[in-house]
Amino acid sequence: MRLAENGIVVLRILVLLALFAALAFGETFKLFLKDGDFHMVREYQVQGDRIRYFSTERGDWEEIPKDLVDLQKTESQRKQKQDALTKEARAQDEEEQAERAQRREIESIPMDSGAYIRENGQIKTLKSADYQILTDKKRKTLQVLSPIPLVPGKATVVIKGERSSFGIKETRPEFYLRLAKEEKFGIIKLTPNSKKNFRIVENVSIVPVSRESMETRKQIETFETQLMGNLYKVWPEKALGPGEYALMEFSDDENADKQDIALLIWDFAIE
Repeated sequence: MRLAENGIVVLRILVLLALFAALAFGETFKLFLKDGDFHMVREYQVQGDRIRYFSTERGDWEEIPKDLVDLQKTESQRKQKQDALTKEARAQDEEEQAERAQRREIESIPMDSGAYIRENGQIKTLKSADYQILTDKKRKTLQVLSPIPLVPGKATVVIKGERSSFGIKETRPEFYLRLAKEEKFGIIKLTPNSKKNFRIVENVSIVPVSRESMETRKQIETFETQLMGNLYKVWPEKALGPGEYALMEFSDDENADKQDIALLIWDFAIE
């Protein structure tokens, strides 16, 4: 894979050099005649009532009466060709710069699975939050990725504390997730409960017969991109207003026990 990437880079460099060489040293173009014909030339000079040009067909300098040459069409076509070469060279250069920037971005993310945020140009590791599942009969404190079998009825997933200890000023924060396994993820809005001093992550309904859990959460619309392998970047489509939020990873495995709830939550506040 690395050899293939290096080959592509070398090829693009050669293309760029060829384009820049064409712009710097001149390219072959058509010297149009008024009768509709043309000569393929490398350059030409106006010398009084004569046009002196270097013919690429015959590899030598030749002359022709100026009255026979359509200079306006020649220069118009030549300018269009030069503009196209300039545009292509610029596009190739911008694409190469973008790919280099993405490679630097990928290399800046730690290899350990988890969540990260780019803040003030620096990558910071997010601390995962412990959560609780509250039911009518019991309250269970869960550690990360420790599922609990649920009984039929309703439950609420909450995080202790009315406010996150991690505040962000950026309203469209950029998060990175390096997944330990393929799961779904997203940004959700938390609902604070000042009376009970917690924030609601989601509500869960457990079907009596199948005991299948149905989770309801306030998910934010986001942009997501896979940077490489198990590394993803996610950020909100629109600016987030002040409030409590969380980046969350959740299982969507159809073969898993549907009674179990296993979440990874990284809470934050928009100040």
